[in-house]
Amino acid sequence: MTRKKTINLLWLLLLIAGTVWILSRHQATPPYQKDNGMIFGTLYNVTYQSDKNMKEAIEAVLHRFDGSLSPFNDTSVISRVNRNDPVVPDSFFVNVFRRSREISAQTNGAFDITVAPLVNAWGFGFKDGAFPDSLTIDSLLQFTGWQKVRLTDKGIIEKEDPRLMLDCSAVAKGYAVDVVAHLLRRHGIHNFMVDIGGEVVVSGTNPSDQPWRIGINKPVDDSLSINGELQTVLHITQAALATSGNYRNFYYKDGKKYAHTIDPRTGNPVQHEILSATVIAPDCMSADAYATSFMVMGLQHTIRFLKEHPGIEAYLIYSTPDGKTAIYQTEGMARYFINEFS
Repeated sequence: MTRKKTINLLWLLLLIAGTVWILSRHQATPPYQKDNGMIFGTLYNVTYQSDKNMKEAIEAVLHRFDGSLSPFNDTSVISRVNRNDPVVPDSFFVNVFRRSREISAQTNGAFDITVAPLVNAWGFGFKDGAFPDSLTIDSLLQFTGWQKVRLTDKGIIEKEDPRLMLDCSAVAKGYAVDVVAHLLRRHGIHNFMVDIGGEVVVSGTNPSDQPWRIGINKPVDDSLSINGELQTVLHITQAALATSGNYRNFYYKDGKKYAHTIDPRTGNPVQHEILSATVIAPDCMSADAYATSFMVMGLQHTIRFLKEHPGIEAYLIYSTPDGKTAIYQTEGMARYFINEFS
């Protein structure tokens, strides 16, 4: 064989080897899968890179979660606690209960999972259109308050008043996101986004091999969730995010707007300037609870709290005294923005 033919053969072999390597690399890259459904009366969406479809496992763990913390499930642990039935709480309930108490203490009671009777009294679930008077509120405050319920050393819930009820809606969705994210990681999945009702955990990169893009809606009155205009877009990875706002759950009576966020300490709807609070935290359960807390605390108390807790990032949209919209964000939020939305 001539030298020229040998060189040509070598080039051909290299070309074949390169083609085989490219094809094998392409085939070895798992596809991104998308699963969705309903849970806790809202939508869940999970996007993840894996050869194996995880929907059955995802829904199995969400079903277990529903059986623990859903107030709409008559047989759930939380429903049985609220009825004062004998029940030993499971790990889902215990984790949420303990973390909720920690954040209640941190926020001086701005976050409180016993607030449901007050929320109902003010019309979010209230039917006859009459507002509670001060006597009614004072009466309800007698059997609300996070310090009036505890978990004993034997793992049993004890209440100071049997009428006291728990509602973990402001933290449970965030924790459910954490639980699904933990499931994916246990199966070796590193690129994913878990979204349950707007509470989100992201890891790795999206199908375009870029950080995940998460939009923050403009906080305009939108009780029917028709408006989808974005205030900004975040590029995030390895993070948990939650948003709370009063621009979708509210109503007007006698020309006055009543938001669904109730201050557990006073029993009255908040009238603060914060319209929307987006929080990035190490876990979604905490992000969810802090976002709700900030809506109760108001702008100045929230800013002070954030400066005292540098591990929490926040993007607050608020109304100025002249009716304009303004932004407050922690310094760490800057790394999540892209130029066209900054």
